Amino acid sequence: MKRSGYLGIDAGTQGLSAIFTDESLHILATGEGLYDMVPGLAAECYEQHPGDWEQALGMALADLRKKLSATGIEMDVRGIGISGQMHGEVLADQLGRALGPARLWCDGRNESEGHELTERLGVKCPKRLTAARWLWTIRTQPDKAAQVAHITTPAGWIAFRLTGQWNLGIGDAAGMFPIDQQTLDYDARLLADFDAVVAKTAQASVRPLADLLPTVRRVGEDGGTLDAHGAAVLGLPTGIPVAPAEGDQPAALAGSLIGRAGMVAMSFGTSVVANSVGDRAFRGIATAIDHFCAPDGKPINMVWLRNGTTPMNTVVEMFGKVSNGGRGDGFAAVIPQLLAAADDCGGLLALPFMDDEPGLGVSRGGTACVVGLNAANATPGNVAKAMLLATMFNLRMGSDLLDAQGYPRNEIILSGGLTKTPALGQILADVFNTPVAILDAAAEGTAWGATLMAKYRADALAGSIPDWETFLAGHASGSPQRFTPRPASVAAYGRLYDRYCRLVALQGQLYVE
Repeated sequence: MKRSGYLGIDAGTQGLSAIFTDESLHILATGEGLYDMVPGLAAECYEQHPGDWEQALGMALADLRKKLSATGIEMDVRGIGISGQMHGEVLADQLGRALGPARLWCDGRNESEGHELTERLGVKCPKRLTAARWLWTIRTQPDKAAQVAHITTPAGWIAFRLTGQWNLGIGDAAGMFPIDQQTLDYDARLLADFDAVVAKTAQASVRPLADLLPTVRRVGEDGGTLDAHGAAVLGLPTGIPVAPAEGDQPAALAGSLIGRAGMVAMSFGTSVVANSVGDRAFRGIATAIDHFCAPDGKPINMVWLRNGTTPMNTVVEMFGKVSNGGRGDGFAAVIPQLLAAADDCGGLLALPFMDDEPGLGVSRGGTACVVGLNAANATPGNVAKAMLLATMFNLRMGSDLLDAQGYPRNEIILSGGLTKTPALGQILADVFNTPVAILDAAAEGTAWGATLMAKYRADALAGSIPDWETFLAGHASGSPQRFTPRPASVAAYGRLYDRYCRLVALQGQLYVE
């Protein structure tokens, strides 16, 4: 039986997923395809072959069809959405052929170029920015750079292979080069500044960056249609509309139904991300904050932490092993004690810096510690909670810079590993003095966000559509778990946060050679 619906594609760092939903965006089945990094590279080097993404896409569609077939469903696809890992550097020649492996977001070879562009352009240019990678390529691989006619991201490459067009969603495009919030296109003045930097050091002739970058598209706009090659890859008819391909972070915002200024998406896992929807562009440069765009072009300010829940998990597992004789589930043993611990952790403070934390100026890891320990407060719950609060406080330190510019923060949508213990959302609400919600569909993620973008594009072709914010709000369903700040706890955590900031200022003195 044919079912009309939407196809969502998400190309992550370790594999690709595809989902098919009905017209109401209920997920009917998912499919997976895997790929690996290019082997044998030096440390800090992370590359993948673009051809592997396409092969994985075929595998994912075959897997998806097998699962749908088992339920008697045949896909009738009304629209396709694509998301992928941001900040990659995919280089292609005039004929659209990939010029070797793609460098990924986690590749660390161009840190100095990021610093240089930040200083020269006057806006935050993290080393992940595709333009910083391209500047490194120009300087270190001039022969390859001279052949380049197109630069895109993993999502943009998949979109090109499916449509034959070099388009890209504005959120993913903002991870390639800064966006002008007035024109909602690449910043023309900064493009000229970038070309001037290149002209001083290039060893080979390269085209102006504006000629190489994909066309910026907002959600609902034309992202192309499935061409003959794309139809063959997916096993679908030609002509199906494709939404502008987006990065995983903008797609995740869509999947969490976040579109209104003042909404914040926080994901807690081994690393932590807070993406805040702004109502205007950020002023100046802040080490702790990166900038990109939501699918409709609204500015997004991102605070990212390398030291996420790993320090807390380490403590939980340590105490769990002790309490269970080296066996059993440490979380089952310790998390109830964490939830029962006093707001001030009995006077304990912790530093979670098992690794460096560039956004906070912590250049050396290995200084995770607990201070204030005594016989009265030496409990697993106090220590584990102190570690969790340290990570939340680090996130608050970055968010304070947004507060200083008057950005709204009205609601936090929590996702990631922390939601396995939903009651921890109450602590987050108290630390940030902001209501927290945990949505029912925590597993839908970026691929589901891609289907939302696919539906929005299909609806745009069919007639008038509401604005993106209204469209997202119209797809809210279920009964989210909600947590409201408690005044007494807000005050207690505020006092502890002030002490924590003083402790972080001493962190550089703690490292021992």
